Amino acid sequence: MGNHVVTRPDLNPVSFFGMVTVAPEMRDFFELARRVARADSTVLVRGETGTGKELVARALHEFSPRAKKPFAAINCATLTPELLASELFGHVRGAFTGAVKDRQGLFVQGDGGTVFLDEIAEISMDTQARLLRVLQERTFVPLGGTQPVKVDVRVVSATHTGLRQMVEARTFREDLMYRIRVVPLFLPPLRERTGDVEALTWHFIREHNARGLREVSGLEGRASEAMCAYGWPGNVRELQNAVEHAFAVGEGPILALHELPPELRGEGIVRVAKPLTANEMERERIVAILEEVRGKKGLAADRLGMSRSTLWRKMREHGLI
Repeated sequence: MGNHVVTRPDLNPVSFFGMVTVAPEMRDFFELARRVARADSTVLVRGETGTGKELVARALHEFSPRAKKPFAAINCATLTPELLASELFGHVRGAFTGAVKDRQGLFVQGDGGTVFLDEIAEISMDTQARLLRVLQERTFVPLGGTQPVKVDVRVVSATHTGLRQMVEARTFREDLMYRIRVVPLFLPPLRERTGDVEALTWHFIREHNARGLREVSGLEGRASEAMCAYGWPGNVRELQNAVEHAFAVGEGPILALHELPPELRGEGIVRVAKPLTANEMERERIVAILEEVRGKKGLAADRLGMSRSTLWRKMREHGLI
């Protein structure tokens, strides 16, 4: 245990619009997504940060009758409410300071195709009302405008937050929730995908080998064990970053434990007798990264693969501020 070298296993992964897997859970998910894509129903993709929700949205578009039309995407957590409304619905000249000309929004740009709204739980109540009108009437009025614009779009949304809890807290409209989640799809986290930690580790190793910086042919046993035991709160994105970290700091053909990020080595992580919940693992991940970057929120958000506003919200949820 620990001193042996693990070489690349004989795996036969499948790829689905950039999502690589050997897990039967993901193969079932892909088949369901193909079936759902054929309909024109609105879809809500539920999944943790880093699981690949936008890739699912693109797959739904490409397998749909709208495939030859535009695919437009936006992360709702990265913009202020005013800027998000402008990005989605457009504005007319003079609608606000700096609006020097008319601008088409995402719904016009995606007309006939699919509009993907990532982190939809982050949108303001005012924008929720505007979005509800798009879904109900297929029309909206640009910011500062008076004439309604008619569009034909399929809306696919994504969130890692439970919308029902937000409805109960009166921060999300119940009528909108039912409109956007006609078909909910639940994207499994990496820790629930049988065999995918190993398969994706070697997938990312192969990608980095091809770049010529280093040629890895094996994993130190302790490194392999640590990667399989880790909970991966950041999911596939975190695993990809861990492999990149190892290639950046290490050298030689064997990827060793000391080349992995500190959290995988167990540094700064509180040991508990029972398995951590996803919520607890996320909190510890945030704490570890904040300590690593000495409290710099912007850098921490980049390391965690989320927007700064999402990081602040999660810190509040976890009692860190």
